[in-house]
Amino acid sequence: MKNNTFSYNYSAQRNKEVERIRRKYLPEEENKLETLKRLDLHVQTAGTVESLCLGIAGALVFGIGMCFFLDVFAGAAWLSALFMSIGTLIMIPAYPIYRRIARKTKAELTPEILRLSEEIIKSAKN
Repeated sequence: MKNNTFSYNYSAQRNKEVERIRRKYLPEEENKLETLKRLDLHVQTAGTVESLCLGIAGALVFGIGMCFFLDVFAGAAWLSALFMSIGTLIMIPAYPIYRRIARKTKAELTPEILRLSEEIIKSAKN
């Protein structure tokens, strides 16, 4: 007589691992809410990198001027005034540049954000 048995091994942990690896290779589908969140984040962070780079560069140049002023580097007082002035002139436009880029990005993305939010609200009501 034959032994007709059925054996099945199930491991939740192994299946989770397989599913996690599988998801990495599937094409990502972005739904409307994820698109809305991505656009909102883009508006909120617009101009931040540019203004930070400008501010940091100006602070570094200003710091070099401070080093000359404190005689860390052997130099003349005119060098400290020069570097500190240049550093200040580099730092000053950082915030206006941030505001300009943020306003421009907000104006560009506002219609798309409003359209998506209306679609999401309408689909939630149905």
